[in-house]
Amino acid sequence: MWRRWRAGDSISVISRALGKSPGSVFTVLHHGGIAPAARVHRADRLSAEERESISRGLEAGAFLRSIAMSIGRPASTVSREVARNGGRVKYRALAAEQRAQEQARRPNRPRCRTTRCCAGG
Repeated sequence: MWRRWRAGDSISVISRALGKSPGSVFTVLHHGGIAPAARVHRADRLSAEERESISRGLEAGAFLRSIAMSIGRPASTVSREVARNGGRVKYRALAAEQRAQEQARRPNRPRCRTTRCCAGG
């Protein structure tokens, strides 16, 4: 949508291409105005590879502290990660990664740039 808008396509053309009503497209463009920034994985968050190492360590029966040392993270980080995603028995790296991505995409209320759009003015 954003690419088409920057290329100069009309709202009607964009809405037909997306299979959405012109009002919906207008609302998104009016309140957003620019494309959302690409998501960047923060360095302090666990990566998919680290989650996989945790999963392998749990399968091998390793202690959480030794798993944490092997991936260079605090034991509390690994402990919370395991507890948050089913415990030692049910922890799966793929499910934990998917849950983390879903949590990162949680809906956030947009900040209004005008007083009229959401403030009831």
